[in-house]
Amino acid sequence: MISRLLVANRGEIACRVFRTCRDLGVSTVAVYSDADAGALHVREADAAVRLPGAAPSETYLRGDLIVKAALAAGADAVHPGYGFLSENAGFARAVIDAGLVWIGPPPAAIEAMASKTRAKELLGIAPLDPAGVTEADLPVLVKAAAGGGGRGMRVVRELSCLSDELESASAEAASAFGDGEVFVEPYVEDGRHVEVQLLCDAHGTVWALGTRDCSLQRRHQKVIEEAPAPGLPAALEASLLDMAVRAAKAVGYVGAGTVEFLVADGRAHFLEMNTRLQVEHPVTEEVYGVDLVALQLSVAEGAKLPPETPAPRGHAIEARLYAEDPARGWAPQTGALRLFGVPEGVRLDTGYASGDVIGVHYDPMIAKLTVHAATRAEAVRKLARALERARIHGPVTNRDLLVASLRHPEYTTVEALDTGFYDRNLPALTTAPGGGDLAAVAAALAAASARRGRFGGGWRNLRSQDETRTYGDPYGNHQEDHEVRYRPTRDGGYEVTAPEGVRVVAAAPDRVSLETAGVVRHFDVTAYEDGTVHVGGHRLDARPRFTDPREQTAPGSLLAPMPGTVVRVADGLAVGDRVTAGQPLLWLEAMKMEHRVTAPASGTLTALHAAPGRQVEVGALLAVVQTEERPEAQS
Repeated sequence: MISRLLVANRGEIACRVFRTCRDLGVSTVAVYSDADAGALHVREADAAVRLPGAAPSETYLRGDLIVKAALAAGADAVHPGYGFLSENAGFARAVIDAGLVWIGPPPAAIEAMASKTRAKELLGIAPLDPAGVTEADLPVLVKAAAGGGGRGMRVVRELSCLSDELESASAEAASAFGDGEVFVEPYVEDGRHVEVQLLCDAHGTVWALGTRDCSLQRRHQKVIEEAPAPGLPAALEASLLDMAVRAAKAVGYVGAGTVEFLVADGRAHFLEMNTRLQVEHPVTEEVYGVDLVALQLSVAEGAKLPPETPAPRGHAIEARLYAEDPARGWAPQTGALRLFGVPEGVRLDTGYASGDVIGVHYDPMIAKLTVHAATRAEAVRKLARALERARIHGPVTNRDLLVASLRHPEYTTVEALDTGFYDRNLPALTTAPGGGDLAAVAAALAAASARRGRFGGGWRNLRSQDETRTYGDPYGNHQEDHEVRYRPTRDGGYEVTAPEGVRVVAAAPDRVSLETAGVVRHFDVTAYEDGTVHVGGHRLDARPRFTDPREQTAPGSLLAPMPGTVVRVADGLAVGDRVTAGQPLLWLEAMKMEHRVTAPASGTLTALHAAPGRQVEVGALLAVVQTEERPEAQS
């Protein structure tokens, strides 16, 4: 029996495994990098071992250090979580050779399936030869052979871009997984991403725990997942389950695993087998009433699974909450998560709590929110409302995008469900949500009430000019500010003069009630010293009355859209070079993803402050492109 378990991972998945261990009476050990010294998974573990450094290559990808940590802490088993070393056969062997229980499939099965290239060869599917790709093969997908999560993946639509994308994908894969191998395969446009959850014991029993749909993706990384995959023809679903079971039996699979497919034109195209627990496993757990982590541990201890697969019930949907700005190219965000809480009735899997800091070193996912209901429609409605009511104070997140996605007719109508959802709908989905004007009024009156409480003051016999406050919404259209004008009244309240049609019912520093068109609405308000104000689900920034001249930047300045590390500068790029609009100039790595910085317009590069290895903060000046002035038309 397992008595002490080390999780060779961090964040949300480590916390999730620890939760099951507590239920089973198993003590827990965390490992942590210097960047994670105060992280939630470290606080929740019974013991923790430091891995010196911050980069994954120095810490969570160092299997030798993790095995030493397990032995030093007296652990008798290792759970790899997902990502990092979870699909590394060498690490699995090192764990077993050290006399520890490996919570995962046999190393031989990992070798057969964890590499996507070898998995395809096993099933008779050959990748494309990069040197032989022609225009007729386009579009193609460059994909990391190891790992997942959308990292090391690029869609190539122009043959001239293939070489650069191979290099970029390889660099990203090496950073994320410690393996830079990539391959090329045909890219199937706008199919559905459907997968099958497997659980196998060492006695020949294989459970196929239904299907999941993971079609809503950004940058090839899943955003919203659900079980079962809705609207699949019965024959196609049976075929998917059968193929998944055959793949598992072909390699003598043991433990939890997932077989992924792309479904298009009524046909299933094999993508890969993930020889680990998936990020989206909670939706399967909710539908089948099982704890997959508990079953992983039971199988690792040699137990037999019941011969019959559990029966499914209802529908479950999961949304991944990211610290990122979808309206700015999904740029990851950092900073303190000042307040974080979700309504009752929602399953929360997270590696953060109120007061924790979201840093630059790892994936920007804050949490997964999962709901279960009798029908898909009920689950969609329940999750959208729960996201609206969640209290998320801190960096910009994708919360509004998730709500809009769940309520979009293409999502609620199963026939339109495919991986092209965000390509088609992102501009509409990233429009600032309604209600910003009222939220700004609530913020202004809450601030006025707080100021009155501190300094006194109020209505005067001699009427003064209106007070004016302006708030910007950092989501969606960043140029649209909300201006509020108001004045104190004789009875100690406030009169709003702009926007029109707003009557103040009550105003306090933390709660404001407003009436519009005969309807009273209540707003909870929390203001922070940096000018950020959270009003219900709205995040607003108080605008200064006067512009600080120090904040002005020269035209053509390229500023870092996020904190990160400069990993590459375009070959031969130097001050004085002529560049064209959209030309890649340099690449930043932030939160395990590479982000390309391009020339905003055609012109001359007059400054270059970026160099490989340089750490930059958000807003740091990277380069300046002096644009070309068009000659005036001759009369």
